[in-house]
Amino acid sequence: MPNLNSEISKAIESGFVSFETNKNIVQNLNPKLAIRPYQAEAFARFNYYFSAFFNDKKSFQLLFHMATGSGKTLVMAGLILDLYERGYRNFIFFVHSNNIIEKTKDNFLNSSSSKYLFNNIVSFADKKVQIAEVENLEAVNLEDINIVFTTVQGLHLKLNTPRENALNYEDFADRKVVLLSDEAHHINADTKKGKLSKDEQEEIFSWESTVNKIFKSNSENLLLEFTATADLENENLKEKYLDKLIFDYPLKQFRIDQYSKEVQLLQADLEPFERALQAVLLSVYRRKIFEDFKKNIKPVILFKSKTIADSINFFEEFAYKIENLKSVEIEQIRNKNSEKIFVKIFDYFKEKNISLENLLLEIKEDFCIEKCISVNSKNDSDEKQLLINNLEDVKNEYRVVFAVDKLNEGWDVLNLFDIVRLYNTKDSDHKAGKIGKTTMSEAQLIGRGARYCPFQIDETQALFQRKYDDNLQHPLRICEELYYHSTHNPKYISELNKALEDIGLKPTKEENLRQNDKKTDTTLEKNKKANYKLSISELPIELREKIYTVKFSTGYSTSSRIFEDSIPIPMENTVVIYNLLDFGEAIIRKAINKLIFYRFDNLQKFFPKLLSMKNLITDEKFLKDIKVKLNGPSDVVNNPTKDIQLKATISVLQEISENLIS
Repeated sequence: MPNLNSEISKAIESGFVSFETNKNIVQNLNPKLAIRPYQAEAFARFNYYFSAFFNDKKSFQLLFHMATGSGKTLVMAGLILDLYERGYRNFIFFVHSNNIIEKTKDNFLNSSSSKYLFNNIVSFADKKVQIAEVENLEAVNLEDINIVFTTVQGLHLKLNTPRENALNYEDFADRKVVLLSDEAHHINADTKKGKLSKDEQEEIFSWESTVNKIFKSNSENLLLEFTATADLENENLKEKYLDKLIFDYPLKQFRIDQYSKEVQLLQADLEPFERALQAVLLSVYRRKIFEDFKKNIKPVILFKSKTIADSINFFEEFAYKIENLKSVEIEQIRNKNSEKIFVKIFDYFKEKNISLENLLLEIKEDFCIEKCISVNSKNDSDEKQLLINNLEDVKNEYRVVFAVDKLNEGWDVLNLFDIVRLYNTKDSDHKAGKIGKTTMSEAQLIGRGARYCPFQIDETQALFQRKYDDNLQHPLRICEELYYHSTHNPKYISELNKALEDIGLKPTKEENLRQNDKKTDTTLEKNKKANYKLSISELPIELREKIYTVKFSTGYSTSSRIFEDSIPIPMENTVVIYNLLDFGEAIIRKAINKLIFYRFDNLQKFFPKLLSMKNLITDEKFLKDIKVKLNGPSDVVNNPTKDIQLKATISVLQEISENLIS
């Protein structure tokens, strides 16, 4: 069975995959949500697969394995637009949780939401298209993008206990549909069991089999699965997805690419409220640092309890103790705590002339009961779910969230900076040497909190990536870190560290050693990096104004008899200067596709503001005015063939890339 992910990676390395995103995707997605390089790669892989492989398949199923926080839903929205252009009109989005359904509907349908995924007007060939929620596929508008939103349990129930006006199997008989499965690891209930006996096959009528029945009902149906936690170590799943995994962007790569916060583990042998108060002080400090740099960003804290009863009790305890907080309690933390970060915090308060009394008043106002929210009930309102998923909104004043497990999946929050573990029980559900389920679940929750909170101090900085890995003393570094607070428990912390390494959120010892090697760069290398950072908004002017020379051989050869007196007359070369664009965009694109350096995701590391390949080719800040001098026989350089033009363009682009990375 072919390894699909590897096959496409090889095609990319060979320059066969274009990384320029379809203009209908770019124009119809929310312009405030810039397409990141790895998302562009996801689109490129899908486009290549569809064009190169689809004709050989009657139907197909693909898995996008993407890190928590990497924008899977944006990729979904982009693929919906892509598939609309290819003739698909009907989509079924399903997931295991009502909470995720409401969040996704808000992202897909609510144009006033800060996380709305589409442009205000979606259009194809100047024709306006609606994003419409539908209950079934009967009588839908064939010009709209029609989406059924449902839980996988609800989908199973609707199809196997038919009701009037509800979705039923007949809806799929003569319609091609796209099935979009979020948190897709939940639909593999049958697969993980391995081979089933004949009796089991007849008896099991699970969610997975329902989805597969829809998928196989029409030869043109597509099943696109998205998850951050596919258990690809499971042999049955590994085999199942070998020819279906189209894009693998794990949390480890997400962190290496600087799209996540860095995680700090803070142990304290303190009572739960005292640890909570430490998190409050960190949160106050972070907000003030943001304000110092004129950023209106509100840090949020999550208090995680073991049980719902514990969470309710701590909610009441926290609200009461904050309301009755005394400055002496803050003073005790200052006097007893030698942790560097708290020394730094109290030094800051002193430098800014913030007295304990004023700090106390601020804490009581910012962390009062009205700014605390509990999400432990299965009956939480849709309104509460939307509030939890929009904590970044300026009008959303909640600073503290109380929860047990409800936010372990589907919680998209960027401004969570502190998670306080309020219990100290050891994981009893694991075998010796293996990470327990509870600890792994907590590591995955940390992964959710590690989504980077975007900010820029100036336009040279990347908005969605860490900026201070090489300047850990910068005040804003604290705003790139997630603190996980636990009681002093070395055994638990050791296991949690291992879990964080396993999911890719913490560098291994080997990675740390490599990082230390990087820090021994010579002064010359540091200067090179500095020069690179100065030129990230455009191609350096010296590279734009240079005239590049490409020499072609005359092809001249001669033979003469030994001792012959005649002297051969060499052929003369002709020199002609062209603009690179004289050769046409198609030639430049073909050259770009042959050079790995010019992969769009790599270019954006050098030029974060680069919008597209067209921008690279036609903008005067990049390749538009690049000149090339062809030196060779007159018949070659006066009327260069397409092959000569391509060779010249490749030569110029190679020289430019070598200058950029040298």
